Amino acid sequence: MRNLLRQIQLTAFLPLVILVILGSSFNANSQEVINSQLTLEQTLEKHKGDVIYLDFWASWCAPCRKSFPWMNTVQEKYQSQGFNVISINLDAEKSLAEKFLIETPANFTVIYDPKGKIAKHFKIQGMPSSMLIGRDGKIKLRHTGFFTKKITQYQQEIEQLLIAN
Repeated sequence: MRNLLRQIQLTAFLPLVILVILGSSFNANSQEVINSQLTLEQTLEKHKGDVIYLDFWASWCAPCRKSFPWMNTVQEKYQSQGFNVISINLDAEKSLAEKFLIETPANFTVIYDPKGKIAKHFKIQGMPSSMLIGRDGKIKLRHTGFFTKKITQYQQEIEQLLIAN
């Protein structure tokens, strides 16, 4: 009889435990999405009036590995002129992004967007994707993919926005 009572108690208690676990998981995921969006908003506000290179990437993206050294270079070269690279990582597992960053370091801001909400907002179509935002806060140019043969073009686009008021 006691075993039957315990089984009934456990059966009644189990759905409550599952709801609590799912609820805390949902809250953690919701909080992470809110934090990603808030972090981007705060970072953009911090760099208001600057030219921004906003880059979307993932650890599995081969062209992303090629773009990081270049983004480090332009960050260093143009930062004193009011230029900043902000990158948005779309890996569902942060550990994959962290491993990527150990192998391919970034000397610019990295924001994690594991649910892809920021990417969805900007209607990102492929990896990597980037956009240049002018000093007025408006998107001026978009690129899908990263091509080393276009590095000169990318840098000219940055320079043109830096000299524009």
